[in-house]
Amino acid sequence: MNYLSTINLPYMLLEIITAFIIGGLLLGLQRKIIARIQGRPGPPIIQHLLHTFKFYIKELSIPRTSSMPLYVAIVMALDGLWVLALIIGPILHGPLGIVILCYAIHKVSEHGIGLASGSPYTKMGSCRAVLSATAEMPLMAVMALVYFKTHTLIISGIINYQLNHGPLITQLPLCALAVFILLVSKAPYSPFGIVWGKDIVSGYKTEHFGVIRGVLMMGEIIGYFVLLWCFLTLFLGSIINTPLEYIIGMSVITIILGFICALTPMVAPYHSVMIQWIFAVLALVNAVLV
Repeated sequence: MNYLSTINLPYMLLEIITAFIIGGLLLGLQRKIIARIQGRPGPPIIQHLLHTFKFYIKELSIPRTSSMPLYVAIVMALDGLWVLALIIGPILHGPLGIVILCYAIHKVSEHGIGLASGSPYTKMGSCRAVLSATAEMPLMAVMALVYFKTHTLIISGIINYQLNHGPLITQLPLCALAVFILLVSKAPYSPFGIVWGKDIVSGYKTEHFGVIRGVLMMGEIIGYFVLLWCFLTLFLGSIINTPLEYIIGMSVITIILGFICALTPMVAPYHSVMIQWIFAVLALVNAVLV
């Protein structure tokens, strides 16, 4: 528990703001790349941040069919989960298990957000969130498989192991691939993004407007940053150490995700689950045999 002694609230607040800005710019970069591949000029890279801030000055509208106060509370809880994951992971280098737990509860929150508004579109999105959880949770659990190799789930200990024995991506390549598939599934316009499919408008977010939508988008930005950081730290911890190296690494992954999302059509919900489960099983075999 030594990592708790390093808590510095002003520094922590600065880290949260920095993660939000970097995550927003990365999502804007991905959107720009997708547009260029599709032959469009695309929006500026800061567009995703501007799009988020725009909702904070828009009128707040709450559907009559919504279940108050759950309509608001679940969105706030979703943000809180990703902020907690940011603090435990990138800031304190604490237990990886808590980060995984935050992700698991976040999938439950997605389901609750869709049900709370009462819209048929959001209900369909919430049902797909449950379906996607059956595929994404095994991929997220792959992060815990590094314990078989490092014998620790404290992130600082995993980093120290890689400094002494080399990056885990060379020792557990299929585990790294499974976590990368998780990144693909959480990227906007992803072929596995069944909860945001255009056939159900905006999925579980369809009936969220104004400040509530802005808060929801802020949580998604921080969540994207946390997942990228976890991938780089768990599998490239001996190579990437400085903030600049993290930014470069996150940018490279975002560019790759942009190409995948631009060139790959969205798969059917059940096919999405099947494909992601295949990678999760391969990762489990890799972790047990190595």
